[in-house]
Amino acid sequence: MIVITGGAGQLGSQIVDRLLDRVAADRVGVSVRDTGRAADLAARGVRVRRGDFTDRDSLADSFEGATQVLIVSTNQSGEAAVAQHVAAIDAARDAGAKRILYTSHQGAAENSVFAPMPDHAATEDYLSKTGTPFTALRNGFYASTVRHLLGRALETGELVAPADGPVSWTTHADLAEAAAIILTEEGRFDGPTPPLTAPDALDLTDIAGIVTELTGRTIRRVVADDAEWTATMIGHGVPADQANMLLGMFHAARRGEFSTTGPELENLLQRTATPVRSVLGVLTTRP
Repeated sequence: MIVITGGAGQLGSQIVDRLLDRVAADRVGVSVRDTGRAADLAARGVRVRRGDFTDRDSLADSFEGATQVLIVSTNQSGEAAVAQHVAAIDAARDAGAKRILYTSHQGAAENSVFAPMPDHAATEDYLSKTGTPFTALRNGFYASTVRHLLGRALETGELVAPADGPVSWTTHADLAEAAAIILTEEGRFDGPTPPLTAPDALDLTDIAGIVTELTGRTIRRVVADDAEWTATMIGHGVPADQANMLLGMFHAARRGEFSTTGPELENLLQRTATPVRSVLGVLTTRP
């Protein structure tokens, strides 16, 4: 059985959908904190069990009988994130999984200035020491983030954000399909994968240009001062810790941490990866 954690989440649910295109439902299980959110999957024949990264007993139950476990990374950061990943890895190993997969990031690095990246690096390091075969999916930066970075640009004509750098924006749908392929075509990758990214890396000036083309309205890229931008975020109700973490994303992008691209995602999909232009096209045509 293949067990997916976070099977009701944005990425996990799409992985399950693509997996069900390739294998029978009775070979798929999901580990979710709230089983009610996965009722539709249960109706399709998927095994649904409660699994919480902070409750090891629940993980033992939800991973029971798994031959492969795909751990979708938590939305926590720092020590809490790594501790949760370690708990899930240990539970998968103890359940007898023959391979553990983990949704890492193209920019995973111990010395990254964006907080989630050292967490990914630490998790990969722990995986490498378990003795269980593993695959770390080095996913590109989620393209859905662009929607948040646009802010009020469609209203004001200005895309305001700190100085940034090129990012290999990649869609959840493409990454979910790739994960399903890797799960069902075992042996393709051992250890960290090559970067699973769209072929292009774009900065926010590029994004503003695409939105301008799509809407016919000039969207100007405005570089905000780091401190002023952070203060504005906090003033709008964003917790200070989160605002500072988000600023770290821009710092990392400036250093080129998210600029890596590669052909492996398209090789897996056997098609062109979804471009950011398509994602922006949906955003800019919504009523």
